[in-house]
Amino acid sequence: MSPRVAAWLAWALWTLSIALTGLSLWLLLLSLSHPGVYIFVHWIEATVSAIGFATVGVLVAPHYSQDSIGWIFCAVGFLYAAVHFVAAYAIYTLLSAPRSLPAGEAAAWVFSWLFVPQIGLTGLLLLLFPDGRGQSVRWRWFAWLIVFATPASMIMAALSPGEIIGLNPIHNPLGIEGLPNLYELVQALMLTLLLVAASSQLVRLHRARGVEQQQIKWFAYAVVVASSGAILTYVVPVRTGALWLEWVSYVPFVVGVVSVPISMGIAILRYRLYDIDLLINRTLVYGSLTSTLVVVYLVGIVVLQRLFVSLTGQQSTLGVVASTLLIAALFTPLRARIQVFIDRRFYRRKYDARKTLEAFSATLREETDLDAVSDDLVGVVKDTMQPKHVSLWLRPDTPAKDEQAY
Repeated sequence: MSPRVAAWLAWALWTLSIALTGLSLWLLLLSLSHPGVYIFVHWIEATVSAIGFATVGVLVAPHYSQDSIGWIFCAVGFLYAAVHFVAAYAIYTLLSAPRSLPAGEAAAWVFSWLFVPQIGLTGLLLLLFPDGRGQSVRWRWFAWLIVFATPASMIMAALSPGEIIGLNPIHNPLGIEGLPNLYELVQALMLTLLLVAASSQLVRLHRARGVEQQQIKWFAYAVVVASSGAILTYVVPVRTGALWLEWVSYVPFVVGVVSVPISMGIAILRYRLYDIDLLINRTLVYGSLTSTLVVVYLVGIVVLQRLFVSLTGQQSTLGVVASTLLIAALFTPLRARIQVFIDRRFYRRKYDARKTLEAFSATLREETDLDAVSDDLVGVVKDTMQPKHVSLWLRPDTPAKDEQAY
């Protein structure tokens, strides 16, 4: 396939994905005009995933037209858009405005099994990332397992009776009565295959070096952000009953979801790969700083409010003001301490190298003996760069031109 044809086909798939996403959002708005109607709860994740994967696909596929990874991006983006569209169409046609549009039950039936190839292709994408090739024979067998498990799971989901997961009030119109409801089993199977495929990136990260290591770091960073947001959104509020946390943490969850295809695109196109180290460092520092300051702020308010109540018998806004001033005073020194701790704990080699260079700079300002400076310079190079061999060559002194003429 020529690059021109590949670009045309990739843009066609991108346009189709964006069009389906736009129609899905339009149907969602129509359904929201009917109060009390069930809404497809994952519409935000589906929207950002469809746009993200389709956009990365249209950027990658023309440059790597002979490789499958760009086309898998396009296919995954299209499937996210298609799943969202048939869900919104079925909900509007069967629940919001019954019989207003045709083939609502057909759309519900397509949704009942269309999520399976969506998850299966995402798993294959994780196995092929970042270079479009599998790691070993063992993972190739696992890729074939995904290939064979996907159509089998599609058949089981398409024939399962009862409510359709994701369209809970709607039943499968072609479900065979007497068969067990296998939706949860199919979903658990495909998600397990997806998690195993994602774990292959951990194995590859352990073995990778150089550019490939930086590529996988981008993906790992996005997955950590999305996973942390998912835990804070769906797990912690259920355990603690803090429903406000679900709304607050949903923002980083969506950011993590949209950053997954973006980070994979950056890694494949190799755009500013080495910025990931700085991004991880800043995330660790400011994430820890934010968590610490929030805890200090809440504890300060509670302690000061109890102190005011015990002294005056009533609450006072001075506790909030004092806690705010304390946070402002602690910000800069606490950030510096956390930065040093993160550098020493996770970036020890760079931290030691920086300290060595700082010590050498201080020595260089005061040292006048050339032999001592030479020894110090060789020692600094050994400590920071750790080469196999170091030698220092000094240009011999040559007399000036006026001295030669004399």
